Amino acid sequence: MRKSAKSAIIRYLILTLGALVMVYPLLWLLGATFRSNQELFSTAGFLPRHPVLDGWKQALTSYGGQIGLLKAMRNTYLIAIPKTILTLLSVTLTAYGFARFSFTGKKLLTALLFATLFLPKTVLYVPQFVLFNKLGWIDSAHYLPLIVPAALAGDTVLVVMLIQFFRSIPRTYDEAAKLDGCNSMQTLCYILVPLLRPVLISVGVLQLLWTVNDYMGPLLYVKTPARYPLSVYIKLSMDADSGFAWNRVLAVCCIAMLPQILVYFFAQRFMTPEAGGIKE
Repeated sequence: MRKSAKSAIIRYLILTLGALVMVYPLLWLLGATFRSNQELFSTAGFLPRHPVLDGWKQALTSYGGQIGLLKAMRNTYLIAIPKTILTLLSVTLTAYGFARFSFTGKKLLTALLFATLFLPKTVLYVPQFVLFNKLGWIDSAHYLPLIVPAALAGDTVLVVMLIQFFRSIPRTYDEAAKLDGCNSMQTLCYILVPLLRPVLISVGVLQLLWTVNDYMGPLLYVKTPARYPLSVYIKLSMDADSGFAWNRVLAVCCIAMLPQILVYFFAQRFMTPEAGGIKE
């Protein structure tokens, strides 16, 4: 066997082992939905010895009150979808301005932008809560405190990421578009955005996942139980004083994860340079 074939086999073995390590928690989660509480904590294996279907049968059953799983999922995506769209628009425009234009105070603003990457998010909770409270947005029926900041490019890590990708595109594209009569916005929409499609899809998927998994935001700004998203709903399902069925909670988690997994697999084929038209 040639040396290249041996190295390929070793490489694929290592990748397979790494993939199994990464996938195992998901397999355990799925297997745990078919276990009773007693069996759940007795072994680390993912195959149930005495499978039960109670968790899945009760997953869609309401815990009582004004909220249920399907309603919580609807509430989650009422936040996540507009927030993702606004994030894509705002961070693209902001990164385009920083990457392609010169203006007064650009160096200072760029330094401040990068400095915010090191600012812990927890230090913003109090001032933001005071601001949104004065605006009357707390417990807004339209989730304004959770959605509006996305229109202002609030996630600076995404802005910085896009700035780097804008800078990787030669300015000759802009100059050629200008010669063809395009203004700045036309150059962005018709030339640069198609080239950046893979990274924009990655930004959208990241924002969607962050929003769905966000717990502190809804906990601070959503007070009406009927408007709770999935993150708060799942946590509340684990707060019973008299104990609760773990298989039901984990089945709810599986159902809650399904849309995100489908979105990821759908978007994955577009997350390559070739998909955006960028050639080596």
